[in-house]
Amino acid sequence: MHFHLPRIPSVANVAHQVHEVIKHFKHEKESEAHQIFRQQVGHQPKGCFLPQTVNPDEETVPGIEHPGSTGVIYCSDRAMANGFSYANSHEWANLGQGAPEVGPIPNAHPRPDSISMPVDSLEYAPTTGVKALREAVADLYNHTYRQGKASQYTYENVCIVPGGRSGLSRVAAVVSDVYCSYQIPDYTAYDQVLSAFKRLVPVPTVPTSVLILCQNKYRLNIEQTKVCSSLVFPPLDAIDHDRQRDICTQGLAVIIASNPRNPTGQVIAGKDLKELVALSKEGTTVILDEFYSWYIYPEHERDLGKSISSAEYVDDVNTDPVVIIDGLTKVEHFRYPLPFAKRDPQNWRLPGWRVCWVIGPKNLITALSQSGSFLDGGANHPMQLAAISLLEPSHVAHEKRALQKHFKAKRDHVLKRLHDLKMDVDIPPQATFYIWLNLEKLPPPLNNGLTFFEELLKEKTIVIPGIFFDINPSHRRNLFNSPCHHFVRLSFGPPLEDLDKGLDAIERVVKAARKEGTRKFGHSYKKSLETSPEHV
Repeated sequence: MHFHLPRIPSVANVAHQVHEVIKHFKHEKESEAHQIFRQQVGHQPKGCFLPQTVNPDEETVPGIEHPGSTGVIYCSDRAMANGFSYANSHEWANLGQGAPEVGPIPNAHPRPDSISMPVDSLEYAPTTGVKALREAVADLYNHTYRQGKASQYTYENVCIVPGGRSGLSRVAAVVSDVYCSYQIPDYTAYDQVLSAFKRLVPVPTVPTSVLILCQNKYRLNIEQTKVCSSLVFPPLDAIDHDRQRDICTQGLAVIIASNPRNPTGQVIAGKDLKELVALSKEGTTVILDEFYSWYIYPEHERDLGKSISSAEYVDDVNTDPVVIIDGLTKVEHFRYPLPFAKRDPQNWRLPGWRVCWVIGPKNLITALSQSGSFLDGGANHPMQLAAISLLEPSHVAHEKRALQKHFKAKRDHVLKRLHDLKMDVDIPPQATFYIWLNLEKLPPPLNNGLTFFEELLKEKTIVIPGIFFDINPSHRRNLFNSPCHHFVRLSFGPPLEDLDKGLDAIERVVKAARKEGTRKFGHSYKKSLETSPEHV
């Protein structure tokens, strides 16, 4: 008679199985990557009813409160803790950058290396900007979006600002006590704006279910915004049912959104955009961040060269409360001589110039002049003068086409490589230079954005975790409950060789997890250059 005893697993095998089980984190307190995030000053939950301990790192100066860092800044700091520096940046792949490549691209001329500065340009510029540049911006919008319309923009409808965030801050500083609608996900800086400017009462107007967001293709639900529907969830912003009814009764006074959409790469266009602009006639100020208005990728080559703006649907430029923020930060790629630059034709891409604009009714511009006088003092004078000739409409139309063709090719390249890794994008981008990548199908803990980000830092690659696009001003929600928790944003703004370097790193991490398991993932992260993983 033979007895078959059950096979007893080895101690190592049991340990491995236990390790795999505990890797299924359910709360941010169980994850090293999430704890590093919370330990950053300004990232603790705010305004909770529970007693708060004083963080000496945040309150060394009485009365000072850290607002929290935007996604790009936090990720840059974490990269530096892992050895990144601008001196060795060529060794890294930065797929987190929110700017287009600034080097040569196909069919472009060499980059400029100097700009002359007339003596007059050494003086302060007006807080609303140089008049000639304001006129050039107004003329470009009238030519592109308002031909045949009775109401036309003039320089009095334009305020030049030193960057898009400066424009947002100026606008937020002049807004009175109002309910402000926003969508999830959206541009990371909105989180800090809605936290710092206390007169804006943040009200999300979209569902927080990932499934519903994907089914809607991340589009702004205009009808839902109109009626202030019951999909405003109390857990997001602690608004009770009585207060929700108050909001519906009093109305949303301000709507803020990026269009094209950062980080999802979607776009509000046509009928939807017209209806969104029409909300301005119902007592709602519509603020649209249009920095990616050129980065549109049509299916047919014959449609290349078109851009998008709410300016097309504004009836009266001085009575319709529609505010447009845009600038030379993303809109780029010029090939003709500048009056204050070397006279050889050049191909300009200008995120470092910090020359942007806000367009809206005249009385808004006068208010922005006042807020600019104490917030930033105005944009760089010489750069404003150099920017004037960049806005000539016929040249702009030509350059849009070249830009879109180049960036569409990079988008398609990245999508193909992700497909080869069985990491297909749920909703491929129609615009911007971002890919909103869902990690849910990866084995845990790689299936959340913060851990995936930390693992890629070990491979000298930077991406942006999705939670930074969850506009959550009080930071109260358990990060694992965020609808953006399982996402990262990849930028295809960098040159193609950098994209491949980063995609190679993603491939190494994903293949290792699928082949070898995830024992080595989710831990041993550097908190600073001086701290080795063994001491974390």
